[in-house]
Amino acid sequence: MTALVDAPVAKPPLSVLICAPRGFCAGVVRAIDAVEKALALYGPPVYVRHEIVHNKYVVESLKRKGAIFVDELDEVPDTDAPVIFSAHGVPKSVPEEAAQRRLFGIDATCPLVTKVHREAEVHHKKGRHVLLIGHAGHPEVVGTMGQLPQGAISLIETIEDAGTIAVADPDKLAYVTQTTLSVDDTQAIVDALKARFPSIAAPHKEDICYATTNRQEAVKRVAPQVDAMIVVGSPNSSNSQRLREVAERAGCPVARLVLRTDEIDWSMFSDIRSLGVTAGASAPEILVEEIIDAFAERFEVTVETVSMADESVFFPLPRALRDEAAE
Repeated sequence: MTALVDAPVAKPPLSVLICAPRGFCAGVVRAIDAVEKALALYGPPVYVRHEIVHNKYVVESLKRKGAIFVDELDEVPDTDAPVIFSAHGVPKSVPEEAAQRRLFGIDATCPLVTKVHREAEVHHKKGRHVLLIGHAGHPEVVGTMGQLPQGAISLIETIEDAGTIAVADPDKLAYVTQTTLSVDDTQAIVDALKARFPSIAAPHKEDICYATTNRQEAVKRVAPQVDAMIVVGSPNSSNSQRLREVAERAGCPVARLVLRTDEIDWSMFSDIRSLGVTAGASAPEILVEEIIDAFAERFEVTVETVSMADESVFFPLPRALRDEAAE
C-alpha cells in the first residue's frame, strides 16, 4: 500500500513594488567611504564622532573593521589616529576643539548639509536672524545651530512655532531647513512663515536634499497601490521616519519602519497581496534584499521596480583622504 504524501501548501501570491531611488545617497556613500579609506590608509583605530550615518548595521560593520564610535571628543585619547566627524555635520566648536588638541580631524559632513551651514553664516553676516526648520536634538540641527553665535538662530519645529515665534525685526529674517524633512510638512511651515513675514529671505536652492525628495516622491507613487509598506531603516534616521509618514499619508493601510527581518510583525502582513518596499538614505541594499527574501519564504513573490528618478550625484572624499593628499 502506497503511503500518502502531503502535498506542499501553495504560498499565497504577493506583488512587491520596490521604490527607486532608495537606500544610500551620495552623502552617505561619501561618509562611509571616508571611514573605510581612513582605515585603509592609517589602519585601526579610526575614531568617529557620533554614528557616521544613522544605521546600526553600517555602524556595527565599521566597528568590526576597527572604527571606534564616540559621543564627544573628550572620549578620544591624545592620538595621531584620524577622528572623523559624521555626515550630519557638527557645531563649529567641535573642529575647533580638535585643532586645539592637535587631533587629526576629518570632516565627513555631507556637502548638502555644509551648504545649509554656509547659507546660515551668510544670512548672519547680513544682519538677519536665522530660523531653522528642523527637529530638536537631531545631530544635523545641533550642527547647524552651532554654526552661529548663541541667540542668532531659532528652531522652528511646527506650524504652531511659525505662528508664535517672536522676532526682533520682521524685515531682517531668513530661514534654512534640515535636509531630511518631509517635503510637504516643510512647505506648510515655510508658507506659514512667509504669510507672517513676507520679506523673509529664502534659500537660493531648496535645502531639503535631492535624495530625501526623490525617495519621498517614489513612496507617494507606490503607497496608494499597495496593502502595506516596509521602510528599511533605523528608528533614529530622520529621512527613514519621514518615508514611513509619507506612506501613511499617501493612504497605505500599514506602513512600518524596520531595520532587519527580526523586527517584522508578521501578523500585520498575513493577509496582504501587495507590498511596497523602500529604504532610507542610510540603509544598505543588502538589508532590502534580506527583507524581500523573508517575504519570499512566506509568499510567492513577484517583484517590480517603480522608478521616479535617476540619481547620478557623486561627492568626492574629504580632501585629507584623497590619494594625492594622503600621499
